[in-house]
Amino acid sequence: MNPPPDFNRLARLYLWMEAATFGPWLWWCRCAWLDQPGSLPLPAQEGRALVLGDGDGRFTAHLLRTYPHIHVNAVDASPAMLRSLHKRAAPNASRLCIHLADARSFQPPAPPYTLIATHFFLDCLTTAEVQSLAETLRRCSSPQTHWLVSEFAIPKGWFGTVLARPLVRLLYFAFGHLTGLTVRKLPNHKTALSQSGFTLLNQKTWLFGLLTSELWIPT
Repeated sequence: MNPPPDFNRLARLYLWMEAATFGPWLWWCRCAWLDQPGSLPLPAQEGRALVLGDGDGRFTAHLLRTYPHIHVNAVDASPAMLRSLHKRAAPNASRLCIHLADARSFQPPAPPYTLIATHFFLDCLTTAEVQSLAETLRRCSSPQTHWLVSEFAIPKGWFGTVLARPLVRLLYFAFGHLTGLTVRKLPNHKTALSQSGFTLLNQKTWLFGLLTSELWIPT
């Protein structure tokens, strides 16, 4: 297993890098289901969420604000990103537990989880690593679990060939240079999740299919 990429020096710049390259699109992708009333049957009573690789913590902070009964376990391999996450979520810190760990080998505490979220995180893994992670998360799930996945995708047709594929290659090159990320292509996360016991319930796409926001449930 290769060491996880080092996102520490990007923690303060992450928001501005995202805004400069994709504007609000990545944020809309993350919150596509969270901000749609009724799309997530989260409990009115206490529930647990597992957020892997949230970066600077904007989604985790938004989740805690939106659902006051949810307790979140947030996992990241970057101390700087976790500090940013903790700062953003400070008003609800009593419902937040952060874990400095490599998600590929992390054993989530106190399952099952009502909600799992991986936003622009699976693209840092190989297909085999995604499947191994999904198998772990399947064991941490219940019939009520919903898994939110936001990712880049290569759509079919001219847009995918002419624009999306070169753009994704450029992103991998840039993040490889900045963080040491060794992965150089998008994993086949849909196959990995399906083979690990999850079913795609719903999906939304943006930018002609370059961005996808998916809702998965245990089979």
